[in-house]
Amino acid sequence: MRILHIAYRLPPEPGGMELHIERQIRAQVLGGHEVVVAHRRGAPLRDTESLPLTRTAASRAVSQKSDQVAFAMECAAALHRTGRPEVIHLHGDHREALALGPAARRLGIPLGLQIHGALATHHRWIMPWAFRHVGGFLVAGTRPRGDLLAVGVPDPLIRMTSAGLDLPRLTRFRTEDHVERGLIVSVGSLIKAKNHALTIEAFHRVRKARPYARLVIAGDGPERDRLRRLAAAGPGIEFTGHIPPDRVYSLVSRAQILVHSSRRLRGMGEGIPNAALEALALGAAVLVSSDASLDPAAPPDAYQMFRSGSVDDLVTQLHTLLDDDEARQRMIERGVRAAEALDWPLVAARVERWYDAVISRRVPTLPA
Repeated sequence: MRILHIAYRLPPEPGGMELHIERQIRAQVLGGHEVVVAHRRGAPLRDTESLPLTRTAASRAVSQKSDQVAFAMECAAALHRTGRPEVIHLHGDHREALALGPAARRLGIPLGLQIHGALATHHRWIMPWAFRHVGGFLVAGTRPRGDLLAVGVPDPLIRMTSAGLDLPRLTRFRTEDHVERGLIVSVGSLIKAKNHALTIEAFHRVRKARPYARLVIAGDGPERDRLRRLAAAGPGIEFTGHIPPDRVYSLVSRAQILVHSSRRLRGMGEGIPNAALEALALGAAVLVSSDASLDPAAPPDAYQMFRSGSVDDLVTQLHTLLDDDEARQRMIERGVRAAEALDWPLVAARVERWYDAVISRRVPTLPA
């Protein structure tokens, strides 16, 4: 199958979505597919073709307000040079679909849209129009599925899947012999949506009762200086900055708990966080906010959840997990088993079945 992936950002740009896209494409290449990739930021991917894009006066003007929309316009103009892919796999949301949908339909190329997080809440009025040429939606979790249903996308057009996991690689890092007592880890870009500030506030309270506890935050971003000031209110917190995946895996495999405190904001929200799924495979207890549920990628007994935005609930859950070694170990074992169903070849096969459904709806129509 010849597949065109359209993604604004790729590694080495930081972020879980960027890694997800790279690994998904790598699994497809290994599976024998021809892959063409259009991207704006990041590096070309090995063993794929790149779709050359041309800046136009219109895209330059639009980029002053949104370079992502400008990128989508340039991709739409370049579709006729793609060598007729069997399917377009668009990574984005309504903004990219608005530009690419009509062009894909004119050329008769089926278009599937993968939404990696929650939909923005302030553009809902235009979404039915933007999605009218999309033949299928792939979403990470129940929250983006609910967002699509709320704007009128029919349920049969929506499929849910999470990112895959490189299980052979992750398993090499998993160890029970070097788990550090009291080590709590948070992994993610230092942006407001990840809500590291809540994790820091909770940790200060946990540390008062457990002076041996440590919090290590792996990631970088615009919130760095503010978070460092919050962390300076007490001891035990370390920032690693942006570090390579293997260093992240080594760190998480030594942790007793991985915390993911993300919250939904008006302009963005989490799907299923990759860092939490990887932590399941690495053998850490996973504690996530209710805005970052792992459903349906993992059963509810494989991880713990606290009320999004509630520092009191997060502190309570942290104490509970640190106090009860047996319960924590049972949860870890269930998490490891859940991760076994997320190996990339298995997830890639689910994506291929989604392509079949998208291709079968070559001229999709959504209610306006």
